Amino acid sequence: MNNQSRLFNLIFVMTLLLGACNLPSASQGEGASLTAAAQTVEVLLSATPAITSTNTPLPGPTTATNTPPPLLTNTPAATATTNCNLAEFRGDITIPDGTILTPNQAFTKKWRIKNIGSCAWNGYLLVFDSGDSMSGPASKAIAAVNPGQEVDLEVNLTAPATAGNYKGYWRIVTNGNVLVPVVNGHQGKSFFVDIKVQAPATATNTLPPAIAQIVLNAVASESGTLYEPAAGVPSTILAGDTSSNDIARGYMSFDISSLIGKTVQSASLALGSCSTMQNPFTSLSGIWVGEVQYPLPLDQADYNIAGTGIVNLNAIPAPIDVKTYVQTRISEGKSRFQIRLHPAGPSDMDGQADYISCNAGSVTLTITYNP
Repeated sequence: MNNQSRLFNLIFVMTLLLGACNLPSASQGEGASLTAAAQTVEVLLSATPAITSTNTPLPGPTTATNTPPPLLTNTPAATATTNCNLAEFRGDITIPDGTILTPNQAFTKKWRIKNIGSCAWNGYLLVFDSGDSMSGPASKAIAAVNPGQEVDLEVNLTAPATAGNYKGYWRIVTNGNVLVPVVNGHQGKSFFVDIKVQAPATATNTLPPAIAQIVLNAVASESGTLYEPAAGVPSTILAGDTSSNDIARGYMSFDISSLIGKTVQSASLALGSCSTMQNPFTSLSGIWVGEVQYPLPLDQADYNIAGTGIVNLNAIPAPIDVKTYVQTRISEGKSRFQIRLHPAGPSDMDGQADYISCNAGSVTLTITYNP
């Protein structure tokens, strides 16, 4: 019997009871009738189970089982930073690869290198790395090279005594003995000299029998500084302006009398030992390096002597190529090669000294030639 039938029976019994209360009966039968009715209700109630809901309650909110996605482990690529020490191989200046030389022939190998890093090269070395050293030095100092500047690195070598192919590798190291990477270099770190040695009978395209080298310092007694308007020749070589806003021009003289009649292979002027006061390169529009021929002794009349500009400096330079100018003076039979330094612009009128200062005993003119 389902729940609806039981409920109907209960209501029917209750109706009978109520109806019975309104029926006339003898007093002795009234209690018996009520008792019987009550018992009937009790039986029905005991037989009718309590009505319970058969609907399953809706489940309550459940805890989300989806876990959040894991955090990304790939970090963004690091921003590229400028490499402090970085060089670029620009080419061979002398002795192209495969040059044929005779046994024991002396020669000078020169490479052009550019500083493309962000740091200046001070105290750096050209160092033999591997291969055939060809009697070259273990290391050689490199003059100061600022970022963006080129420098010609050279070593004096000697071809081996035995015929064959020879190659020697060279590299640049910092003052902390750290290898400087070389873009376009061998394995990104070095550059090399590559020669072929043949007996004199079969050798072709050979260099002259020998190449000599001479390193000259400026003659102190013939070098110095002239001022405008004041005269004076101090022991140092200054180019710039003074605290009185006077312009200073520096002069240096090199004795080339021993080279008369020689053929110059290379000539470089090294000003790496010079220093600066303030910044003459920006405040005075640069410092001109020019070639002049002034009579000796140097005096105030030489202040405005005509000259030929070579290069306008914006920093302490790498060695400057002056081969053409030196060869001209040697061919003319001149005993002196002379240089003048002077500001490209007028005084900045700031009442402060802005100049480049060089010592005659430190600047060098290096010349290789056929003896």
